[in-house]
Amino acid sequence: MYNYLDDLPPLEGEVSPFLPATRIRRTATRMTSFDAGRGCPFQCSFCTIINVQGRKSRYRSPDDVERIVRTNHAQGVTQFFITDDNFARNRNWAAIFDRLIALREQHGIPAEFVIQVDTLCHKIPGFIEKAARAGVFSVFIGLENINPGNLKEAKKRQNRITEYRAMLQAWKRVAIVTLAGYILGFPADTPASIRRDIRIIQEELPIDFLEFFILTPLPGSEDHKKLWEQGVPMDPDMNRYDTNHVTIAHPNMSADELQGIWWEAWQRYYTRAHLVTILRRALANGIPIWNVLVPIIWFWSSIFISRLHPLEGGYFRGRSRRERRPGLPIERRMTFYARHSLELLTQHLNFAGFALWLAWVVLRICLDPARRAYSDRSLAGGAEEDLEYLRLLEFAGASKTAVASDRVDGARRDVTAGA
Repeated sequence: MYNYLDDLPPLEGEVSPFLPATRIRRTATRMTSFDAGRGCPFQCSFCTIINVQGRKSRYRSPDDVERIVRTNHAQGVTQFFITDDNFARNRNWAAIFDRLIALREQHGIPAEFVIQVDTLCHKIPGFIEKAARAGVFSVFIGLENINPGNLKEAKKRQNRITEYRAMLQAWKRVAIVTLAGYILGFPADTPASIRRDIRIIQEELPIDFLEFFILTPLPGSEDHKKLWEQGVPMDPDMNRYDTNHVTIAHPNMSADELQGIWWEAWQRYYTRAHLVTILRRALANGIPIWNVLVPIIWFWSSIFISRLHPLEGGYFRGRSRRERRPGLPIERRMTFYARHSLELLTQHLNFAGFALWLAWVVLRICLDPARRAYSDRSLAGGAEEDLEYLRLLEFAGASKTAVASDRVDGARRDVTAGA
C-alpha cells in the first residue's frame, strides 16, 4: 500500500501529451490538449480533482509549453485546450502567456487556446489582457450556481456572486467567448427556483454559453465519501455517474422532476430569443462571429435534435446495428436501417430549418449599423454601487448586508487571488 498523493512528481521537463494529426483531424475543431499544471488548492465537495491530481499544484515550464505548441504547429495543429482545472492559479501563467505572445507576435505561430479559470481571475492584474494577446479565444468558468447558500454547501467559497458580472464583462471587453458550468440539484433547488435563476442569468450576466450538470456524488469526491459513510442510498449503476443523470434522492424533487427540470433548463436557456441576445452581445464586443456560431450550432443540435448533453453530442449520432447494451436483442437489418435512415432524414430537416433561421439572424445583425452600440442590463453598469439592485442578489437570497459582507470577505482574499 502507498499513498501517491504524499509525493507528487513534478511536471517540469516531463513527457507531454501528444496526438498525431491523423487523429486530431477526426475531431470537429481539430483541437488537441495539454496540461500546463496539475492540482487544485480549492476544496469543492463535488469535485474529484483534489483526490485524482492532489491539492499540491505542479507546473510545466514555459519551455515545455513552447515545445508542445511548436511540435503541434509542425504538423498543422494550432488549436489547444489547456486542461488545467484552473489556469489562473498556475504560478507560471504570466511567463507562459508571455511565451505564447512571443510565438504569435514574433514567430508567426497563430496558436489559439481554450482555458479553464475561476470566478476571481479578473482580480489578477493583467491576467485577462495577457490571455487575449496570447491567443485565448474561449474560457470555461466554474460558475456552478448563483445561490450563495448552494455555493456554501458545496464549499465553493472562492465563488462570490458579487463579482460574477464584473468578471464576465472583463472577458467581454477583450472579445473572448465565455462558457460556464452550472450545477442543478443542490438541496435548496426547486423547479421554480431553477426557472427563476435561469431567467436572472439571461438578463443580468453576460455569459455566452451555459453547460448544465446534475449534482452527482462522483466516487473520489468528498460528497461521495460522506454519503457512503452515512449509508445514504446511491444509484448502483456506475454508467449513470456522468453528471447527466439523477443518482441520489433530492429533498425537494423526485428523480423524474429533477431529470425533467435539467432538460427544461437547456431548453429555457437556449431559446431562439436568447440566441439572438448572445449574438448581439458578441458582435457588440467585437467577438469573431464564428467563435459564437460554432458553439450555438453544436449546443442547439445536441439539445434539440439529438437530445444529448453537448459534451456527448456531434453532428449526428452514428449507430451500429450489432452494438447494443447487454440484454437487448439485435434488431433485424430492415427494421434497423429503415428506422436509422428516417431518423437521419428528420434530423437533417430540423437542422436545415434552424440553419436557415440562424443565417437570417446573423445577416440581419451584421447589417445593423448600430450593432456595436448594443447594450443590455448584463453589459451596462458594472459599478459596485449598482450591485444591490440586481435581481441576481435579490432573488438569490443575498441582502444588502450580505453584499457588504461579501465585499469585506473578498478584500481579504484578493491577495490570495493573485498568488
